[in-house]
Amino acid sequence: MATAKASATYIRMSPRKVKIVLDLIRNQSAEKALAILKFTPNAAAEPVLKVLKSAIANAETNHNMDAEELYVSEAAVGQGPTLKRIQARARGRSDRVLKKTSHIYLTVADGNDE
Repeated sequence: MATAKASATYIRMSPRKVKIVLDLIRNQSAEKALAILKFTPNAAAEPVLKVLKSAIANAETNHNMDAEELYVSEAAVGQGPTLKRIQARARGRSDRVLKKTSHIYLTVADGNDE
């Protein structure tokens, strides 16, 4: 079974939010996953859509796969480095604001060899 991969790193979004969107498209056909992401209102749908389109393009260009037979075989998100910021508070104090980042990994596979 041939596979094609794509990833996006250092996405300025919490991995927890991205995981919700990835769970929607895992083990779906590529066409159905594109439709799901296009109409999902979550902010995480946009970077996941870009990674999925990249994976499909990689499959077509590098591995000569047919786009209609592809499905999302693996969808994972990892936590990237956390940006630490300071927010001013009352009486001269400060609070730490943690801005999380994500690494998104997608693999599409050919459905022929099932």
